[in-house]
Amino acid sequence: MSRVGKYPVEIPAGVQVAVVGRTLSAKGRLGEMKLDLTDNVEAKVEGNKVAIAPRDGTTPARMMWGTTRALVANMVKGVSAGYAKTMEITGTGFRAAVQGSNLVINLGFSHDVVYPIPQGIKITCEKPTSIKVEGVDKRQVGQVAAEIRAFRPPEPYKGKGVKFEGEAIRRKEGKKK
Repeated sequence: MSRVGKYPVEIPAGVQVAVVGRTLSAKGRLGEMKLDLTDNVEAKVEGNKVAIAPRDGTTPARMMWGTTRALVANMVKGVSAGYAKTMEITGTGFRAAVQGSNLVINLGFSHDVVYPIPQGIKITCEKPTSIKVEGVDKRQVGQVAAEIRAFRPPEPYKGKGVKFEGEAIRRKEGKKK
């Protein structure tokens, strides 16, 4: 039995969840998301909870049970509260700014890195060394943050680069005389 899948997903106030055919949709104050359900699981909206259950006892159905429940929980949280990741830029002269629909980052290269902001994502820079990525889709927020970090990951000697807030960088000792 799935330890994750057996618990129903609570629907907070202000969020509507509907199951139409094989599509589950969640609508809240921040937006709307849809999830196509696999043939192995079924979803039912009961009061203010969404219950996910496997259609049969096969291994693929039990595997998708917990996965689907987690995806539904992420959708419900995304449309009600949203997701955000904050990143810090460390290094002399390294900075970021939002210009129109692009994020322009100076990371010590001979050119500025121009990252087009995808649809459904909001990027803000309160300080030139801070980037905040926000959105309703947890996967998309994490993917965008990972792509920005990949332009210049933090290096182990001085820690220069783009890192997530609170991320611990394993530091190395430099050359000895």
